[in-house]
Amino acid sequence: MIAQIEGLPAGTLGFRAHGQVTAADYENIIVPDVEAAFALNRKLRLLYVTAEDFTGFDPGAMWDDAKLGMRHFSSWERIALVTDVGWLRTAATAFGFAVPAQFRLFHGAELVEATQWVTGNQPA
Repeated sequence: MIAQIEGLPAGTLGFRAHGQVTAADYENIIVPDVEAAFALNRKLRLLYVTAEDFTGFDPGAMWDDAKLGMRHFSSWERIALVTDVGWLRTAATAFGFAVPAQFRLFHGAELVEATQWVTGNQPA
């Protein structure tokens, strides 16, 4: 399941992944939100958080994620991934260079720092 993270500034989207993320989660929540945001913004920032109960992605969800990323390949400004899931951290580290945006990986305890970084609202 995916839940939108509320309270982020315009041009920044946030999502929290719970349990098993499915293709329906992408098609019903993430894709419409991202497409609507791109209709208003040339560049977007993304905060993606895995909750403590996150168990993984269905193959269809991974495919939808890849398609969405490719459709807006050069339109991402910053992406922050907040996770303590070992295999996801390893994959993000291995493939982070291919992300066409500023990309940073954060631990779950660093959610505040991740939010500040992705929104550009870092304390002085």
